[in-house]
Formats: sequence, C-alpha cells, structure tokens
Amino acid sequence: MKKILLPTDFSENAWNAIAYALALFSKEECRFYVMNAFQTGPSSLTGMMNKGRETRLYQATKDSSQIALSDLEDRIYSSGKAKDHHQFEFLLLSDPLLQAIGKTVIDKDIDFVFMGTQGASGLKGVFLGSNAVRVIREIDFCPIVAVPAGYEFQGLSEILFATGYEHLYEKYELQPMLQLARLWNSRIQVVHVNKEKELVPAKEKAREVLGKRLKGQKYELVDLANGSKINEAIRDLTAENPEIGMVAIIDYWHSFLEKLTREPVVKKIAFKTKVPFLVMHLID
Repeated sequence: MKKILLPTDFSENAWNAIAYALALFSKEECRFYVMNAFQTGPSSLTGMMNKGRETRLYQATKDSSQIALSDLEDRIYSSGKAKDHHQFEFLLLSDPLLQAIGKTVIDKDIDFVFMGTQGASGLKGVFLGSNAVRVIREIDFCPIVAVPAGYEFQGLSEILFATGYEHLYEKYELQPMLQLARLWNSRIQVVHVNKEKELVPAKEKAREVLGKRLKGQKYELVDLANGSKINEAIRDLTAENPEIGMVAIIDYWHSFLEKLTREPVVKKIAFKTKVPFLVMHLID
C-alpha cells in the first residue's frame, strides 16, 4: 500500500495538490496522510501574563486549524475523488512545516509528498513558492511532487525526465518515476541538453546505463541542440506537447535543481512548467 503525505495550509492551491494526488492514485490502494502544521509566533512579553496569553493563542490557533482540517476531511469525502481503496488519516502538528513533514515522512514511512507550488500567499506566475523550494531542498529523503496552481489531472501519457547524464543512475533511484509510469503505462521522454558537440565518455556511459535501467519501459532518448537552456527547453517541450503530464528530475546533491533555479530570486526563474514536477533525490 502506497503511503502519501499531503501537507495543507487550507489554501486552494493545497486542495488542488490533494485532488491531483487522489486522481493520480485513483487505481492504487493508498493511505493518505493529510497534515497541517501550525505555529504561534513568539511574544516579546514576559512573565505569567505572557504565558497565559501564549497558551490562549496556542489553543485558539489549534482549534481554528482543527476546524479547518475537519472541513477539509468533509470536502475530500464529498468530492467523489476518494476511492473505496483509499484510506485517510488527518494530522494536526504544532511544529514548523519542514520539521512536521520530515517527522511524518520518517514515522509513517511515506512514499511521496504532494504539495502545491504556492501556498495561501502565493503569487501568480511563480513556479515554486518559498515553502515548496524549502521542502524540496531539505526533505531530500523522499520524492516530492509539486503541483502547479489550477492543474487538473488528465492522465499521464508521458513523463519528461530531464538529465545531465552526470550520474550513473541505479534502478532504485528511478523507482518513484517508474512506479508512476507503470501505473499509467506512461512513455518516458529522457531529455538531455548538449553542452558539447559530443558526449564525453563518462556521459556516454551514463546514457547507456540509463537505457538499461529503463529496459521494459516505453521511453525515448532526446538530445537537444547545443546552446539550449535546460529550464527553457523543459518549459517549451511541456508547452508544445500536451501529452507530457509530469516533469521529473533526480536532484543529485542539489546541483540539477540549482541549474533550474539559477536566477537570483526563485520567484523570477524562467522555469515555469505548467505540469507537476517530481523531484527524486540521489540515494547515497
């Protein structure tokens, strides 16, 4: 049984990520953990009066979050998106977001984390909000799927897997992507942007090994012309091919993600794919 973590701040973007995950795993027996992490800000006051105020603030925040979580539970069950083979657990944690996600991933042996690309304060046109970036970078022991605002699941005919051929992938490192591809009989389009006229021997070997790892899976190896930027290439390919329902990368030592987010401010990056973004991490 797949175990899926669905963090929520009760925004529509968070709901959209939940709806996407339920649709993506509509054929699969899953246990979904819907989690809200709440905090109360520290006060500059001291003494017993402050302690009492903080206790009341904590309880008020907790009560408000619990009501919102109960409303979300009702919304999930009444939406028709939950299947009979889906199980749910609703979690309310008084922890910082990263700590709450990391703890839940470990405690519940989570297979995937799904979250919206922007939270309640997200700006239009932004690919990854600050929370999504922090989760992808810090929770490097579980696959993360970032779902763009407003994206509706339309099947998963193709997955675009972007690679720099800088790592000899082990098959278990590719498993999150392969599991989704098998679930929907997806074709994997492996995209590499040439920075040289010819692949150096190490990259040629990595390309050969990747082909072996994908044996038995529908796939295509695509080399783009020298001079292309990987973020622009991915954006253009996903815009031109409506069959691509997901972009996937393995973020080895954060180097690949850095190439995609090299702009001074993440909110200004050119990489604004309109399909979900799967980040798998290198397993040391």
